Amino acid sequence: MSMHSAPRLQAQPSAPGLMPLHAEAHPASHFVGSNTAWRKLLMQVDMVAPHVRVAAIEGEPGVGKQTLARYLHSRSPLAQFSFHRRDAREWLATGAEPAAPHGFLYLDRVDLLAAPGQCILLGVLKTLHDRLPARAVVVASSQTPLRQMAAQGLLLPDLAFRLTAVRFAIPALRQRREEIAPLAQALLERICARYQQQPVSLAPDALVRLLQHSWPGNVRELASVLESSLLDTVNGLIRTEDLRIPADIEQRAEPHPAALADHLELDDVIRKHVHYVLDLNRGNKLRAARQLGISRSTLYRLLGNQTIIAQ
Repeated sequence: MSMHSAPRLQAQPSAPGLMPLHAEAHPASHFVGSNTAWRKLLMQVDMVAPHVRVAAIEGEPGVGKQTLARYLHSRSPLAQFSFHRRDAREWLATGAEPAAPHGFLYLDRVDLLAAPGQCILLGVLKTLHDRLPARAVVVASSQTPLRQMAAQGLLLPDLAFRLTAVRFAIPALRQRREEIAPLAQALLERICARYQQQPVSLAPDALVRLLQHSWPGNVRELASVLESSLLDTVNGLIRTEDLRIPADIEQRAEPHPAALADHLELDDVIRKHVHYVLDLNRGNKLRAARQLGISRSTLYRLLGNQTIIAQ
């Protein structure tokens, strides 16, 4: 564990709802829910916050990883310093080791780092570990469990161990449906306040519909659906017909492309991985090539190879 004065802790609670609020709100109000797991999560954050220097937050898109990181920042000795969010791929894309961070750094999507970026980040963490007194905290987010990636050969084991000595795993919203009702109401209150509208509530049938949905986008998707539903609200009540939930979208867990190797031919694995990375970079071939650890000319060659990319 990359700490000097705290006991080893691996926090993996089944966290309740995470809801981003305005920055000036009290940190505890970032969260909605009252179950035991939620209280345990906050207690664990409070326990490690004075001592932690490196931590990982894992969970699907939209579960609230950055919100949890901001709460950790608010409870840390560096709370008076700014909260810096950086995309891990962009921060490490130059190929040169960046300066060791100062303050509180939230490093997003470390699970997408190619091998060169992983080596650079490992060097940064080693430098951070040797620096005294502690003037920096690095919190890394990942949509895939980092130790699982290390076991599959997708992540340097030493990097995975350093990042996950303190680890918080946030489950998907569909795994904690008891949080949907209080989350929805709290989100509605926040949205109405932002638009300076009178409070609205959910009709019983609308709440049932919310409970039936798989929420592949988690809390972020829930907030989006509720905000768009306000346009059709009548008499301060959101009905089932007001909810704009795509009926044809079901949760489909996206495995890491390399994890498909046991079930697909090599060309299929390469094709899926190249397009996966290209989609993540919104079609930016230069960034995709950097993340893949190949030259741009090699990427163009792969994209031009019909055997590999045939749909």
